[in-house]
Amino acid sequence: MSRSGYYDWRDRPPSSREQDNKLLLKHIEAIHAESRGTYGWPRVHAELVLGMGVNVNHKRVARLMREAGIQGLYRRRRRGCTVRNSAEEPAEDLVNRKFTVESPNLLWLTDITEHPTKEGKVYCAAVMDAYSRRIIGWSIDNHMRTELVIDALGMATLRRKPESGNTVLHSDHGSQFTAWAFGQRLRAAGILPSMGSVGDCYDNSMMESFWGTLQLEVLDTKAWATRDELASAIFEWIECWYNPERRHSGNGMLSPAEFEARNPQRPSPHHDR
Repeated sequence: MSRSGYYDWRDRPPSSREQDNKLLLKHIEAIHAESRGTYGWPRVHAELVLGMGVNVNHKRVARLMREAGIQGLYRRRRRGCTVRNSAEEPAEDLVNRKFTVESPNLLWLTDITEHPTKEGKVYCAAVMDAYSRRIIGWSIDNHMRTELVIDALGMATLRRKPESGNTVLHSDHGSQFTAWAFGQRLRAAGILPSMGSVGDCYDNSMMESFWGTLQLEVLDTKAWATRDELASAIFEWIECWYNPERRHSGNGMLSPAEFEARNPQRPSPHHDR
């Protein structure tokens, strides 16, 4: 290429495609920042299409992100904390890994996770509605006694007010879930207990996935100084990000709150389990 040809190429006005890519990249950078640096190209693409109404191919989004060095977070295996009490009788498995339901309040899932701080461990129990993947109850404390899961269940029942005999709560065989006091709360609320097999993460895979996301986007992002600091971060992430905003692949890339708003079905008192 001649010197004059090079300068002509360098000084040419940007093409419409280049201008479009520049604007699109600004949107991508903003979406990635608003996702707290967690979104990869699938959720960035979903936000562009569903949230902003931009008609763009996912391959183009992936390429622009790759060229700009923009990456999402990728999940690692989570650390479990289930301790079974062999003296307690577990409930029957009413779910059998069938987590797809057609209405809210038919199937709830629950589990516990833990994470260290410089002060000691923080424990979090959560209750999820399998219909929308929404966290409807949670509890955070410095112990994993039965009160932890009772408090999370209490928040869920207060928020959702399930019809007696219509809701299944599925858990693992942790001693908190087989405890008499927890079973009594379930009976009082008219909720049917269900438990998967021992040591099989697939029997509560939705909760395992949720904890993995929490671990990736909150728990493992820094060394936490105090229990209060981590508890506040978990609360803020669940109530201000995960439930109302975070796009979920299982919901057609809608957040749990948006999925429920668009699909406001109510459970029938007679349904197949």
